[in-house]
Amino acid sequence: MSSGVRLILFDVDGTLVDSQTDIVGAMNAAFDGLQLIAPDRAAILSIVGLSLDQAMAQLAPDHSLERRNALVANYKQAYNAQTVAKGPEGSAPLYPGARAVLEQLAHIPDVLLGVATGKSKRGLDALLSAHALEQFFVTRQVADHHPSKPHPSMITTAMRETGVDAVDTVMIGDTSYDMDMARAAGVGAIGVSWGYHARPALRAAHHIIDSWAALPNKLDTIWKTPT
Repeated sequence: MSSGVRLILFDVDGTLVDSQTDIVGAMNAAFDGLQLIAPDRAAILSIVGLSLDQAMAQLAPDHSLERRNALVANYKQAYNAQTVAKGPEGSAPLYPGARAVLEQLAHIPDVLLGVATGKSKRGLDALLSAHALEQFFVTRQVADHHPSKPHPSMITTAMRETGVDAVDTVMIGDTSYDMDMARAAGVGAIGVSWGYHARPALRAAHHIIDSWAALPNKLDTIWKTPT
């Protein structure tokens, strides 16, 4: 039964911001630092959204845990260096239309916005500050405090923090991990086609949109109540 309050959760990389250049660059630097051959671009983008330990387990499955941990450390160092050099806003620009839609949704009574991301708290805080987005998100779930996606912990914690039920919650993201996480939590799943996983990978989505501008109408359709 609906409580009347609705919660919209957003993934970050590949959904809110386009950070692929820095992700690929940092991953190449991580492998180069250990004199290893880096995965190709498609493989790197396929793990965006996972926590770094899980990402490295997929990208370097034949290497020891110690070496994968070194890759994680190298990646963090390289990514942070890129962010310092270009600034968070330059490293990860907002996708066209994102800010306008966030502003529109934030002004709807009884609608709450949140984030569920594989980024660290430090990385998310810097990004939101750079884009002046802090005021939009009442709940922020990050990799520091949860198992990696697609475990539903981020979503269930966000619902618990806000007091919103699953029937009134939607997860929006660009990867199969986001859609599988939403399904595991029993909430709506909206995939976006402009991110890092191809449209066929979003088969667990209830709906797929092709632009930020399409999101408000899609949400209206999902939550339309009989008159």
